[in-house]
Amino acid sequence: MTVPLLKIGVVLSTMAMITNWMSQTLPSLVGLNTTKLTAAQGGYPDRSTGVLPANPEESWQVYSSAQDSEGRCVCTVVAPQQSMCSRDARTKQLRQLLEKVQNMTQSIQVLDQRTQRDLQYVEKMEVQLRGLETKFRQVEETHKQNIAKQYKAIKAKMEELRPLIPVLVEYKADAKLVLQFKEEVRNLTSVLNELQEEMGAYDYEELHNRVSNLEERLRACMQKLACGKLTSISDPITIKTSGSRFGSWMTDPLAPEGDTRVWYMDGYHNNRFVREYKSMHDFMTSDNFTSHRLPHPWSGTGQVVYNGSIYFNKFQSHSIMKFDFRTSSITKSQKIDNAGYSNSYHYAWGGQSDIDLMVDEGGLWAVYATNQNAGNIVISKLNPNTLQIIKSWTTNHPKRSAGESFMICGTLYVTNGYSGGTKVYYSYSTNSSTYEYIDIAFQNKYSHISMLDYNPRDRALYAWNNGHQVLYNVTLFHVIRSQEL
Repeated sequence: MTVPLLKIGVVLSTMAMITNWMSQTLPSLVGLNTTKLTAAQGGYPDRSTGVLPANPEESWQVYSSAQDSEGRCVCTVVAPQQSMCSRDARTKQLRQLLEKVQNMTQSIQVLDQRTQRDLQYVEKMEVQLRGLETKFRQVEETHKQNIAKQYKAIKAKMEELRPLIPVLVEYKADAKLVLQFKEEVRNLTSVLNELQEEMGAYDYEELHNRVSNLEERLRACMQKLACGKLTSISDPITIKTSGSRFGSWMTDPLAPEGDTRVWYMDGYHNNRFVREYKSMHDFMTSDNFTSHRLPHPWSGTGQVVYNGSIYFNKFQSHSIMKFDFRTSSITKSQKIDNAGYSNSYHYAWGGQSDIDLMVDEGGLWAVYATNQNAGNIVISKLNPNTLQIIKSWTTNHPKRSAGESFMICGTLYVTNGYSGGTKVYYSYSTNSSTYEYIDIAFQNKYSHISMLDYNPRDRALYAWNNGHQVLYNVTLFHVIRSQEL
């Protein structure tokens, strides 16, 4: 007898990493008063005014000058900070810890907000389940046998639901854990602020271990909330406005811990330059980047960076290329037989978007269309090392009618358009080889989506919307097998 799938409560996605994208670098811990001093009464201010240096606390600097009534030069001098030395390695470490704790605080605030919201739903479900169980017991005890039989089928369903109760209890325990995280981060922040004023009077290693331990506990909590079915998409978070109307941007879901590089590709055809930003913060606040030149130009906006390599559709072909950033070379190429290319079976917005590469919790995928499938979408699971197709699924959805699509937990989700009002309205599960029509709101803020991809590490949707780089949080409905309980 097969064990039924039990669909449980709303699970949160994109909790830890996404908040780092929304945060800004902490302001300087030790600021300088940059207000100019006015000239002495009767004096005449000098028209030449100095500018504060990049690191004013490291040296003496003349900020402004003027003449008094007797013609003497009056200067305003900024002296180096005595209580804080920016060259002190421990000070630098402390600043890094403060920024790290700040980002964790924001992460936990988001997690707490969404957990509390979903916990109300979970608690309501638990009351209903326990009430049903009591009701069935009363019916069996107080009514005649023929009446009880009418509830026999319902009771069988109740037996399937009974394993939900311990899971709901665990979910409530996770919510309490989040509250503990909040309190611990609050304490860490307080300690760090105190230490800022009393340099040297602390054990940095102990402090660092506390932060690391908290990070590990938070990550473990996130890992419990694994795969599931998409139930909602948040309002968009605009990260940056740059580039042309079409393009793609992403982070590597298999990047090592601490690697938050951002990859950026402007345009949809006949371009071969990939920008690498050191971090999400650099991407948001500066234009400092390293440029990588691909041996071949790409087609469309379906590129994806995965485990240190970028996978892209070679311009005017049905070939997939794997370019290793570490060696700056193509390490593998493979043709997808029968796949349309050069605007044969593009998304509704065009742009040579025939072959869309994407990644989810299960690995690397290619979404395209073929003549053999009458122009309808084909989903292929790819081996990321050889680019060979592991398995393919044919759907009944026309590729040209799709606005954009993305994979989450082995399910392809398709939007009904790319401009104006948009929603996710079709899904195809490769796990069950079934499809369904759904209705999930999707805010198309800038009215032209030309790229939409899911990142399984961040549990967020990356979008390129009319020259804006945008992020969306997603909420998943968890699926648990009873043997996992």
